[in-house]
Amino acid sequence: MKPIYLDYNATTPHDPEVIAAMLPYLEEHFGNPSSSHWYGEQTRKAVETAREQVASLLNCLPSEVVFTSGGTESNNWAIKGTAFAHRNRGRHIITSRIEHPAVTEVCEYLKGEGFAVTCLPVDECGMVSVADVEKAITPQTILITIMHANNEVGTVQQIGEIARIAREKGIIMHTDAAQSVGKIATDVAALGVDLLSVAGHKLYAPKGIGALYIRQGTDIAKFMHGAGHEQGRRAGTENVLEMVGLGKACEIARRDLEKNGRHLKEMRDRLHAGLCERIQTVKYNGHPSHCLPNTLSLSFHGADATTLISRISDQVAVSAGSACHSGECKISPVLQAMNVPAEWARGTLRFSTGKMTTEGEIDRAVQIVTSAYHGLGGKMG
Repeated sequence: MKPIYLDYNATTPHDPEVIAAMLPYLEEHFGNPSSSHWYGEQTRKAVETAREQVASLLNCLPSEVVFTSGGTESNNWAIKGTAFAHRNRGRHIITSRIEHPAVTEVCEYLKGEGFAVTCLPVDECGMVSVADVEKAITPQTILITIMHANNEVGTVQQIGEIARIAREKGIIMHTDAAQSVGKIATDVAALGVDLLSVAGHKLYAPKGIGALYIRQGTDIAKFMHGAGHEQGRRAGTENVLEMVGLGKACEIARRDLEKNGRHLKEMRDRLHAGLCERIQTVKYNGHPSHCLPNTLSLSFHGADATTLISRISDQVAVSAGSACHSGECKISPVLQAMNVPAEWARGTLRFSTGKMTTEGEIDRAVQIVTSAYHGLGGKMG
């Protein structure tokens, strides 16, 4: 029996409908979309259909969707592209302490290029203060980049409010939506953002494909130079197979958003209740209501996350909230930013449910984790 998979925030399996949609472009339709003959026409149509499917999920124009190799590329392009296109206007960027490395590392790089970066704190629930964002704005501010939902604790930020302030000040607003697309509404019109990053493998599409929403009229530098692919913004022969996969995944996500969201939450809440019923010393990390429906970050007091995972990894697949090696424990920057005490943070596990998760799997996982924690001397409920 394979281990129970509860690490959907790390990556997702391919949806069977996605695989079916991709197969013709693996087996039959191989043409270059830039070719003017029949073979090229078939793949060109497929790319544009995929673009329309992504746009439909995001509620934007197809022309505002540019395909990328994934969330990391989308974030790099959004941030660097904005910085370099607007550096004559200002050199100040606002972000937060809980961003993914695909944002924080880009901001660190830009510091070396002469940009100033303000990294905002979060509260104990992992929430960025809208008031703090407004206070951090200077006449030099050209970009605000705050993630839509956190990958570790699931807290959903007040992006609409932050974007409203950015728009009033003439500042470009980017959000990393890698974890939120397909789980909660990511309507770019409602959010009011100028740039939004999508990662295909987080919503049952293949790895190596993503998209960047670029609001019409938003000026960002080209990502890659060459021929005129992707409206002349990102050169390179199109990854047709995976674009088709992402498009289909977005179509499914839009169709099943409410149903899937309900199921994700039911499974997460069943897991949470089951563990809390059996274990006394467990702490929830994240916002109690403004959170992803599938994400559960729990700290087990006095435990070592790596040791706990080693005891369950052949039965349950989860992620650690800290990395422990040779007696030293490096606590996640997200948990540090939330001021989670070290004795709790060291024993943090992230569980993330998916649309394939079953009640039986959840109940088995509760038993396995409880038994493993008890074996480490943890207090039972």
